[in-house]
Amino acid sequence: MAGQLHPLAPHELPNYIGGAGGSDPLFTAVVFIVVAMVLGLGVLYLKVHAIPEQLAHKHGNTQSQLIMVLALLALFTHNNIFWVAALILALLKFPDLVTPLNNISSSLTKMTNSQEGTPPDATSAAAGTQHENGGD
Repeated sequence: MAGQLHPLAPHELPNYIGGAGGSDPLFTAVVFIVVAMVLGLGVLYLKVHAIPEQLAHKHGNTQSQLIMVLALLALFTHNNIFWVAALILALLKFPDLVTPLNNISSSLTKMTNSQEGTPPDATSAAAGTQHENGGD
């Protein structure tokens, strides 16, 4: 009596249902799919968090270290405001104020050296003689 099937039981089971002593193929497939989805979502999450850093590197921003710190803070604290701030900083182009100030400073240094009677450096002396002779 133990070997006989119940008359109402299906005689042929679908192939995704495992036997009594075998493995469960549906469970195995679902486990692989879930693990792949979790890994895929993790990679996507990390890629999204790296967008401000990639933009800062691509555009050569001067505040790239600040952008990297804000992106890491957003990653570890899950506060989106840090990520938004990093993204805004990465997308904004701040004007370069240091280079004109350095040029003004070097020009003033050359002017004071020439007024004191000390000769300016060789490159500026050569440029000055070309300018006096009418050369370009």
